Amino acid sequence: MQISEVIGKKALQANLADYEEACRRFDWEDVCKELTFFDNGQMNIAYNAIDRHCKTWRKDKTALIWEDEDGHRKEFTFLEARRITDKIANLLKGLGVQKGDRVFLYLPRLPELYFSVIAAAKLGAIAGPLFSAFGPEGVRDRLGDSEAKVLITTPELQKRVEGICKDLPALEQILLVGGRGPLGPGEASFEAEFEKASELFRAEPMDPEDPLYILYTSGTTGRPKGVVHVHNDMISYYITSRFVLDLRDEDVYWCTADPGWATGTVYGLFGPWLNGATQVAYEGRFDPDQWHSLIERNKVTVWYTAPTPLRLLMAAGEPYAGRYNLKSLRHILSVGEPLNPEVIRWSMHVYGLPVHDTWWQTETGSMMIANYPAMPIKVGSMGKPFPGVAAAIIDIEGNELPPGHTGFLAIKPGWPSMLRQIWRDPARYREYFRVRGWYVTGDTAYVDNDGYYWFVGRADDVINTSGHRVGPYEIESVLVEHPAIAEAGVIGKPDPERGQIIKAFIALKNGFDPSEQLKEEIRRFVRERLATHAYPREIEFRDSLPKTRSGKIIRRVLKAWDLGLPPGDLSVME
Repeated sequence: MQISEVIGKKALQANLADYEEACRRFDWEDVCKELTFFDNGQMNIAYNAIDRHCKTWRKDKTALIWEDEDGHRKEFTFLEARRITDKIANLLKGLGVQKGDRVFLYLPRLPELYFSVIAAAKLGAIAGPLFSAFGPEGVRDRLGDSEAKVLITTPELQKRVEGICKDLPALEQILLVGGRGPLGPGEASFEAEFEKASELFRAEPMDPEDPLYILYTSGTTGRPKGVVHVHNDMISYYITSRFVLDLRDEDVYWCTADPGWATGTVYGLFGPWLNGATQVAYEGRFDPDQWHSLIERNKVTVWYTAPTPLRLLMAAGEPYAGRYNLKSLRHILSVGEPLNPEVIRWSMHVYGLPVHDTWWQTETGSMMIANYPAMPIKVGSMGKPFPGVAAAIIDIEGNELPPGHTGFLAIKPGWPSMLRQIWRDPARYREYFRVRGWYVTGDTAYVDNDGYYWFVGRADDVINTSGHRVGPYEIESVLVEHPAIAEAGVIGKPDPERGQIIKAFIALKNGFDPSEQLKEEIRRFVRERLATHAYPREIEFRDSLPKTRSGKIIRRVLKAWDLGLPPGDLSVME
């Protein structure tokens, strides 16, 4: 168990001002009273995210600020967003899309992506946002499994997937955003159809359990699995955005995640708009100057990102941040992989703010464990469970373990945004609930005496070396504190004497060159800070490490590199 470094923080005006009191009083039914339901308990998340704000002063408030790396910029009010999403809903309806049909979006981060997801929900269709870096196989697997009826894409991205349409008999229509020139069979211009569509659309009343979207997650083996979420998720999206993101009416919010990932869909689209927030969307590659100038220009106040870009900003050096006025920032959060303590210390030094780590999964649908604005941060901790969420550390039989004992992180089923199915695969769905009375996350962790949770690793990533169980994350956290290291990924490598040895893949910062001397220095650095057994006996330098665009290092690819194994689904790689 690691020694806690506590950062105290006063946030007297936080939406969640007293965590313990909120846990005592919290009731999901009370949250429902803050949202709009139709007759017979029906709902529509799109109505709550956009339409209901148009009946208040927020109708003229900016809903979306969109920019790209070439300097193009557009702004949309909630009233404009309602008009656009109504027209897209009518557009889809005119193409024969009905409630329950799958509409997939293979788009860069364009305004059409954000508004089309909302429009599909208004109509009762099931949206499927796809990461724009997917190749033909990744797109084919997802469209084929979901039996998507409509694909919205751009001519540039369509060129990648021209050869897969013959394998997709359910795909009836391709809508091209920015399409010019002749159109082929089953193709239509998004803009031309949009112009013809009516501006009047009434959001379809939906049963809370009607599917809302499908997001596909990848595993080590097998095809990606389609995680299905429902309109009832809006209850969790709304209140977690309010309590954890701490969104207020005056905020300008930026989530750096692509809507092809759960974070980008939940907290880069639905959650902020359910709270009537102004949010920024940026289409462009990571660049320290671009990111900092975007924050300065738009006076971003709340920033939700991932550890990898934060580490890259840290590696770029403090002068990058010093060129810009970033005083608008009041709250920074992170998600996607564990947050290294060094990043939090760096953020305190550069931005004057700590980074608040959050933990959740595509399957949980919303934040389950988090660090809250009014609560002290134990550096390196995941935080505490969200009010209304019952988490525990259990053994393989479902028995709860006491503080300080590492086990499986599990959650009592029943929160509003819990996954409802794996598309067309009930057996894989049941796997999540294989321990009676629990949703088993697949992560190992422990809880301390103060109720803070600490991530150890994925259950299949934990390294057993010479009888010692070591989580790769704690080694990676120490590695990135070394002044030469920009990124690090750690795996367990089979060894006849020790069972496994620790191997580290390392990307160096500019100005440092690989050498045997540097390897030995790194080993000594880890031994002195962690444990004599928990250092990398093997080190391999790489120009970069395999990551998803959301910033998560893909350890199974590191293992495949090292052991000559099949890497599994690579469609999520950047």
